[in-house]
Amino acid sequence: MTLFLLKRLLTFVLTLWVASVVVFAVLELLPGNAAMMILGDTATTESIAIVEKKLGLDQPPLRRYVAWVGGLLRGHTAQSISYDTPTGELIAERLQVTLPLAALSMALTVVVALAAGIYAASRHNRLGDVGVMAASQLGIAIPSFWFAILLILLFAVQLQWFSAGGFPGWSEDDGGGLWEGLQALLLPAVALAVVQASVLARWTRSAVLEVMREDFVRTARAKGLSRRAALWGHVLRNAMIPVLTIMGLQFAFLISGTVVVEQVFVLPGVGRLVFQAIANRDLVVVRDVVLLLVAMVVIVNFIVDLLYAVVDPRLKSSDA
Repeated sequence: MTLFLLKRLLTFVLTLWVASVVVFAVLELLPGNAAMMILGDTATTESIAIVEKKLGLDQPPLRRYVAWVGGLLRGHTAQSISYDTPTGELIAERLQVTLPLAALSMALTVVVALAAGIYAASRHNRLGDVGVMAASQLGIAIPSFWFAILLILLFAVQLQWFSAGGFPGWSEDDGGGLWEGLQALLLPAVALAVVQASVLARWTRSAVLEVMREDFVRTARAKGLSRRAALWGHVLRNAMIPVLTIMGLQFAFLISGTVVVEQVFVLPGVGRLVFQAIANRDLVVVRDVVLLLVAMVVIVNFIVDLLYAVVDPRLKSSDA
């Protein structure tokens, strides 16, 4: 068990290091000049050189990479080019929207998908199974941004139950509050959860059906255990192992895949921040946001590995 965790931790660190190298190298290869973006096309060579020196763009790439990574390790982030604010402050402020949005969307995904997948598996090849599979196929085919627009037209324009966009904030001092913030995030969370719940429901159904065909389940049924008791007492724990993998990947996708939905609902989250940074060619923000998203993906996968050790008892007695 200890060796298992050490291997995962080493993988975590190596993945982050490789990701930092790739992110920095890719952004270095992008055409254009940040100093020229700030000053405009009419800028002189001298003024561009002054701004490049201020931004540190006159330094060799290797020195800038070391300075960037060293600053992150010390907890220091560079100044945003377009906002003139440390990127750490910008990202921390935007995460107050993106993380709750991803968490709410994941909660909806898990509740709907597990219920639908278990229901379909318990009624294999019957009407309920066919209905869940048809609905999930439709959910996979619907783009999130298009479904988001439909939600706005129905619940914001026609019924006027929710706001069409924007975020009031979590504090009453900002004119919002906990309930107002959750209301603003509910429609975006539903738009994000539709596709993910459809995928997870199909995986849950397949995993449950596969475990139900195992010998130990047939033995339990032969000893007189009811189908429902076998399902809840023996099948679900073993079926959750592959389902946890998909859940971890989905939560990572929800964190990094909010760009379009945040644009549709005009939410001041990380997705909208990186979209604006790309438009302004604020590569300092883009670089830090992308690395943060990579780190979140790796952290979620590391947590999933820890959950494996809880769900699968074989890992507790094996260092494989």
